[in-house]
Amino acid sequence: MNQLTVRKQLTLAFGLLVFFLVGISILSVRSLSNSNADFEQYVNGITARANTAHRVRDAIDMRAVAARNLVLLTKPEDVDVERQHIMQAHANVAKNMQHLLQLAQQPDVSDEVRAIINKIDSIEKRYAPVALAIVDLALQKKTEQAIVKMNEECRPLLAALVAATDEYFTLTDQHSALLLQKDDAHYLLNRNILIGASLLSIVLAALAGWLITRHLLKALGAEPRQLCDAVSLLAGGDLTGKLNVAANDSVSVLSALQRMQVSLTSVVSSVRQDSDTVSLAAAEISTGNNDLSTRTEQQASSLEETASSMEELTSTVRKNADNAREANVLATTASDVASKGGAVVGQVMGTMDLISESSRKIVDIISVIDGIAFQTNILALNAAVEAARAGEQGRGFAVVATEVRGLAQRSASAAKEIKTLIDDSVSRVDAGARLAAQAGTTMSEVVDSVARVSNIIAEITMASQEQSAGIEQINQAVAQMDSVTQQNAALVEEAAAAAESLRDQASHLVQTVSIFKTHDGQVAAPARTTAAARASAKPQRLVPAAASSTVKRQAAPAKPRAVQTEAVTAGDWEEF
Repeated sequence: MNQLTVRKQLTLAFGLLVFFLVGISILSVRSLSNSNADFEQYVNGITARANTAHRVRDAIDMRAVAARNLVLLTKPEDVDVERQHIMQAHANVAKNMQHLLQLAQQPDVSDEVRAIINKIDSIEKRYAPVALAIVDLALQKKTEQAIVKMNEECRPLLAALVAATDEYFTLTDQHSALLLQKDDAHYLLNRNILIGASLLSIVLAALAGWLITRHLLKALGAEPRQLCDAVSLLAGGDLTGKLNVAANDSVSVLSALQRMQVSLTSVVSSVRQDSDTVSLAAAEISTGNNDLSTRTEQQASSLEETASSMEELTSTVRKNADNAREANVLATTASDVASKGGAVVGQVMGTMDLISESSRKIVDIISVIDGIAFQTNILALNAAVEAARAGEQGRGFAVVATEVRGLAQRSASAAKEIKTLIDDSVSRVDAGARLAAQAGTTMSEVVDSVARVSNIIAEITMASQEQSAGIEQINQAVAQMDSVTQQNAALVEEAAAAAESLRDQASHLVQTVSIFKTHDGQVAAPARTTAAARASAKPQRLVPAAASSTVKRQAAPAKPRAVQTEAVTAGDWEEF
């Protein structure tokens, strides 16, 4: 029980009550259900069969009386009425007997009852034909025969049928009495069970209430009102009150309050002794933090100027790198143009060689033409000599030979002139080929020179890029240093504010602790204030006007954030 919580104890107690209430309810419902089932069995079983048997008996009596009247009556109209009564009664007997036989097939019907019903049915099957035969004899005006049949056959069967129905009614009354006795026994049993369960529930509820109350009082150590008064005294700062705790009580709430009272007394006394020391130390820390903040602000200003200069140097180196890159592009373009010029000069030299070779071939052709003209001139001279020898007969041939000789001479003269011109052209072509060769050599030298210049400019470009990257890294490092310095300055300001707040809180702590009253009767005095130790004002951050706006850094807060002494840790001091 001691290991269970109050919630579990109350839950267990009320759970037991609910369990017994549910059990009692189930027993009550079950008892009512059994009573209802017995009543339905009585109504739908015994009562239904008894009512049906009474209807059978009434129909039999009506049929017997009508048959007797039919034998005695003489008027035709009375005979018809009695005959109708007999037929209706006979039909009612058959219908109700059939219903009674169906009810006898129910599972709750005993064999004895079923045997009597079968006996009634057997007698009825023998009695009905006799009664109908008497009706037929009466309708045929055979009164004597009808009376004889009635006395000899009908009366014994009717007496047996009446005796069987009376036996059934007697047995039904006995079963009804037994059922009532059984219901009375069930009622008494269920009543006693409910009374016992209720008494047990009451006893267990009382026992659970007593145990829980005893355990709660033991756990609290006193009445709740006394605990409330003790806690109110502690809340008001009075630590001198005496708590009446039992000698062997070490686990109750009152015992815990007593231990808390002793602990609070010790803590308050210790706080009283240390609060002034904390206040003075906080004032000294605040003064040191203010000095450190001033030096940090000066360092931040110097770093901002350095960052501005590094930014300008970075811009200049970046421009030099861009110019070197453009020069490298121009040198590469010039090298490509010179290479193309060298290729064109090579093509010109090849063309000049072809022209020179063609000129030599023309000279050879002109030499052939000159030789042909010379031979033609000799042949024409020989022809003229032969024509002179022929006299008059060769005069015409001599004229032709003279003309041919003149043509040959002119051809030779023209060939000489052409040869002279071709020789002159060949000389010039040779001179042009030599100049083209010299130009090709010069272009090759130019291409080589441009390539060397391009390589040099490329090296200059790479060096400028490396310088730019290095200076950019230096600039970033300086900017980062500036950012860190700004953050350090902000942290220093926060540390100064935290130290100032710590001193104020120490003073406030002393005033707060002064509300506690201990056994020695002393109360804490307000913390001593040292005007010289309090910082008059926080230094403003020094930011030079010439600082470059392009240097990215985290802006320090204009005002110190809300004082959180936990934020100023040893790691923040190590950054300085």
